[in-house]
Amino acid sequence: MLAAEGTGPAWNLELEEAREGYARVAMRIRADMLNGHGTAHGGMIFALADSAFAYACNSRNLRTVAAQASIVFLAPAREGDVLVAEARERSLAGRSGVYDVSVRTEDGRAIAEFTGFSRSVGGEVA
Repeated sequence: MLAAEGTGPAWNLELEEAREGYARVAMRIRADMLNGHGTAHGGMIFALADSAFAYACNSRNLRTVAAQASIVFLAPAREGDVLVAEARERSLAGRSGVYDVSVRTEDGRAIAEFTGFSRSVGGEVA
């Protein structure tokens, strides 16, 4: 999936680990990712969490998409921070799944909590 997308390479996402129902993705916050307050734009934090969610819910090589997602921002991230998003499958029933994603700095400071709801659409990812 990472090789086929443009967003991950554009943001220098690093897929650190992926296994069935789990993914960990890292991203360093750059100056062009900041908002008018000088902190990481919420859209960038959401995108990181959404990417980890995507890798976790597609980890069985079954094409799966987001049906709904929400995020709670807990603290700001700043330029130079490396954010790590860890996605964990909470439940999977038929074609639907629920995933929790925690976004933290490398030193463990909580930045955001994301919940994603997935729906498999059939076919293989690769």
